[in-house]
Amino acid sequence: MPKRAKELGAAEVRRLNKPGLNPVGGVAGLYLQVAESGARSWILRVTVGSKRRDIGLGGYPDVPLAQAREKAREMREQIREGVDPVLQRKAARDALIAAQAKVITFDEAARRFIKAKAQEFRNPKHTAQWETTLQAYASPVIGRLPVDAVTLPHIVQILEPIWTEKTETATRLRGRIESVLSWATVSGFRSGDNPARWRGNLDAVLPKPGKLRQVQHFRALPWAEAPAFMAALREREGVGSRALEFLILTAGRSGEVRGATWEEIDLEARTWTVPAERMKAQREHVVPLCPDAVKLLKALPRFEDCPYVFPSPRGKQLSDATLSKVMKLMGVEGTPHGFRSTFRDWCAEHTNYPREVAEKALAHTIPNAVERAYRRGDLLTKRTRLMQEWARYLKSPAKAGEVVSIQNKSA
Repeated sequence: MPKRAKELGAAEVRRLNKPGLNPVGGVAGLYLQVAESGARSWILRVTVGSKRRDIGLGGYPDVPLAQAREKAREMREQIREGVDPVLQRKAARDALIAAQAKVITFDEAARRFIKAKAQEFRNPKHTAQWETTLQAYASPVIGRLPVDAVTLPHIVQILEPIWTEKTETATRLRGRIESVLSWATVSGFRSGDNPARWRGNLDAVLPKPGKLRQVQHFRALPWAEAPAFMAALREREGVGSRALEFLILTAGRSGEVRGATWEEIDLEARTWTVPAERMKAQREHVVPLCPDAVKLLKALPRFEDCPYVFPSPRGKQLSDATLSKVMKLMGVEGTPHGFRSTFRDWCAEHTNYPREVAEKALAHTIPNAVERAYRRGDLLTKRTRLMQEWARYLKSPAKAGEVVSIQNKSA
């Protein structure tokens, strides 16, 4: 029968300083371990199943004698019930580590989502817009919260202040938050419903965006005034003026024109092919170039090591404010993008070209899936004639009631 250790009192334990394991009695196998450095800690030496375990019970004097004996008794009781305290501790620690790995903040979830989806965004500016809106509106409220702790009241708190005054921004923000939370759910960082979902959720607590304020469209110059504007524009010098002129002749978007490169231009074929990554619809778009557009391009200087058709003074892409500044200096109410609306109104009111030809010229996506399936061609021949008619109209103002016809012309 093993020798039973003498039960020491608190004062006797304080005087223990012999390096090694010092039995303190009271509970079989309880020792005060003294290190060479003088540090002291509690050890319970016990057999668990077929293995001997040295189980740490904490440091001394942080864990006093009475508490160490109580812990030792609890450990022995667990062992008698068939529990291995060491394995139990390891399982608890592993579970804690796993749980901590699943906890990330909303800001971190947004960062990871944007990084994962960056290639799907149209350009770096689009990525920056995501980051800016989330940082400006969502981060102050939920940025530091665990992403699985984000609830409906948080979303309402974010959206309510701007829902009426900045409706378009608020609706985009809601969609972006919903996307981040969806990513977090699929990635295992949260569970349950998405509190940023609109249908059957936020639509019950926020008014419908369409009922609040009409969408603010880009200001457009009336089509009847376009020829006079074009004549005045052609009198102006500068790359910004030429870029705006080219935008009007091609009915392109500002970003597409400012980012145009000589590699995209085929002067012999009289086409400008905008790659998919620079298009809003993420589809390559071939723009027919009318004679005036070709003449404009041929007159432009080309610079070595600069790919842009309309470069900035430093050889970079023009800023989005350059074209707007031209219009402002000319005292015209409107925006460069508005000329797409000017062109579309002219098509509808001044020509009898089919709607799909005008829509294709604007690189609009046909919303109806069935119609889209039957309209797979690019209608380039008809669009070429349409853009030539548009250029002629811009040079020689037509009467308001005159209609340009494509009847009796070959397809």
